[in-house]
Amino acid sequence: MKDHQIITIGRQLGSGGREIGIKLSKELGIPVYDKEILEESAKESGFSREIFEKHDEKPTSSFLYALAMGASSFGHTYQKPLLLEVYLAQFETIRKLAQQGSGIFIGRCSDYVLNDMDAIFNIYVHADMATRVKRTSQKHSLSSKQAEEMCIRNDKDRAGYYNYYANHEWGDSRHYDLTINTSKIEIDQAVEVIKFCLK
Repeated sequence: MKDHQIITIGRQLGSGGREIGIKLSKELGIPVYDKEILEESAKESGFSREIFEKHDEKPTSSFLYALAMGASSFGHTYQKPLLLEVYLAQFETIRKLAQQGSGIFIGRCSDYVLNDMDAIFNIYVHADMATRVKRTSQKHSLSSKQAEEMCIRNDKDRAGYYNYYANHEWGDSRHYDLTINTSKIEIDQAVEVIKFCLK
């Protein structure tokens, strides 16, 4: 592994992407950033953590974006709305943490935000719905139906968020260095595959 290695993990809910990131962090001895991104963004920006959590990986409407970019209506120029300021603060935090040293970044368009870094390795973790429902049901103590609804809703939010800010589609394998189907291999096996690829 390189001295300054950046790993990003995009993931479907229930695929085990976060668990892979945590185990990989322990194996490689480098930090993992997931919810920590929200906490650090709140500290740096002055906005509350609750605001970051409320809008975490949620899509933004094109109308808000137009306002944010200073589009005028009836001769008036608008200030950036709070929502976009929150997103930009989060992206700045991701870049700051990546510039400080090696790390594993979970979701939040981190592969796109850090795409100009030299030693970056982008991973996408997915699984079939049955696997995801089982894992989500166990983790959150939900019925199978509730877990499936949660997975579908989360997929829609993450895809909308990612597709809005990045220049390609969430989950498109052409834009990742490695995609892992955890319906086929176990979490520990996935970690070993990633470690092998980083050598």
